[in-house]
Amino acid sequence: MKKRVGVVLSGCGVYDGSEIHEAVFTLLAIDQNGAQAVCMAPDIELEEINHLSGQPTGARRNVQIESARISRGKIKNIADIKSSDLDAIIFPGGFGAAKNLCDFTSKGADASIQPDVARLLQEMAAEKKPIGAICIAPALIAATLGKQYTPQLTIGTDAGTAAAINATGSRHVACPVRDFVLDKENKIVSTPAYMLAARISETAEGIDRTVKALLELLSNLTIGG
Repeated sequence: MKKRVGVVLSGCGVYDGSEIHEAVFTLLAIDQNGAQAVCMAPDIELEEINHLSGQPTGARRNVQIESARISRGKIKNIADIKSSDLDAIIFPGGFGAAKNLCDFTSKGADASIQPDVARLLQEMAAEKKPIGAICIAPALIAATLGKQYTPQLTIGTDAGTAAAINATGSRHVACPVRDFVLDKENKIVSTPAYMLAARISETAEGIDRTVKALLELLSNLTIGG
């Protein structure tokens, strides 16, 4: 039976949801490594951003409906998912991870987490099931798990974001774009992706290595970044 990896999406588009390249590379790597992606998102509304101008349009969009654009319609409400439904979980980046799934963009280390996201993350961490985070999404992991688990995480090399992550009780580790940081104790894998990437191929390589590491944790293999 294929391992089930939850992919938590936050909309569709880098400025107001999931970063599409990161989400697609994650889904591809899960499939290529013999696992099954289970896409999910919260049923909440978000502020719409014009991706040409970068400015708010004044409209709002539903996160789950927008995320369905990436998953080709196959998406679950995260409120209906329990840790027992999954073997591992991973969060692509994009601003949605830091402002729809939580409010890290405005509150930093004091961020509050969308309740269903917080619940599922806490369940996965308590059961020592592998957790992956890409780009800015490690900030979400830090804000949710930092005080209790003090996880090691990376968003690359950005000093301001790293300081906010450290302020949650987590430990930021600088990391190049094609690599990943592995917290063996907490079974958390993270990679910078477009926090650092200048080329799409750099993002793809880092995510592929991260997904491989996530799945290897399920086999209790010894791996390194």
